[in-house]
Amino acid sequence: MTKTLDFDVLIIGGGATGLSAALYASRAMLKTAVVEKLAPGGQIMLTDVIENYPGFPDGVTGPELARLYEDQSVKYGAEILYDTITSIDVTGSSKTVVGSDYEFNAKSVIIASGGDHNKLGVPGEDTFSGKGVSYCATCDGNFFRNVPVAVVGGGDSALQESLYLTQMTESVTIIHRRDQLRASRILQQRALNNPKIDFRWNSAVVEAHGNGEMEYLDLKDTRTGELSKLTIPGLFIFIGFHPNTQFISKSGIEFDGGGHIITNMAMETNIPGIFAGGDVRSNSHRQLGTAVGDGITAALSAFHYLEDSI
Repeated sequence: MTKTLDFDVLIIGGGATGLSAALYASRAMLKTAVVEKLAPGGQIMLTDVIENYPGFPDGVTGPELARLYEDQSVKYGAEILYDTITSIDVTGSSKTVVGSDYEFNAKSVIIASGGDHNKLGVPGEDTFSGKGVSYCATCDGNFFRNVPVAVVGGGDSALQESLYLTQMTESVTIIHRRDQLRASRILQQRALNNPKIDFRWNSAVVEAHGNGEMEYLDLKDTRTGELSKLTIPGLFIFIGFHPNTQFISKSGIEFDGGGHIITNMAMETNIPGIFAGGDVRSNSHRQLGTAVGDGITAALSAFHYLEDSI
């Protein structure tokens, strides 16, 4: 039998956004719960060392920072519950959130379910994630200072991150499965004119190899099928990002063309009492610091919403 629980603020997702929201909501004396399907921490759990987060001049590991987030929110009364959310009914003043094990009645809901980078799906990709394979140049670029790296992708994100990586790496090889880029013309021009960027056209990564750390890639010519080897210690993959919003696809919450939740600056959605922040929302910078800010803003907005609803 499904157990029903009642909360003032229910937060879906236990990453940086969700745990920051939990801290502020619980400190405001609101009955608060975070629902997470895996371990709290979200994307930062996949990061060995975080060097661009204020307050940690020597860096901090992702799991350690996640533990600190969790401990601090629990200290003020937030509950951490483990469940997979399957649907949400936003029609009433009290929102009904349905999970595999629980059903929640919540006066307000903060959606902080994050998202996932699209993967290549090739052997070695998961093995060397954090050990040469990355999905965030801003997070990990400095680990490859003065060494060559490769970037997979042909859109705006791939070229923007490639241009950023030229500031610290020896060189950037862009691997693209076609002979034309999809990025905006101005980004194409900048990349094509940058002396530190070269291109492997009509090429796809087949497998990543290494001993502990990634050392080289097998590439395949998409026209001829011919295989080649690229010796490279760093691979950055930018082939898209998908938000985790499947469970609210029929809720009436508004999305942008990429499936991200549309919010205003207060993290309010089009549904009163429903807030969203972090990677799941439209126009997110997908950075740890901004994710924390989104969570804090959403919690403060939820507090004011509940205050006005009394």
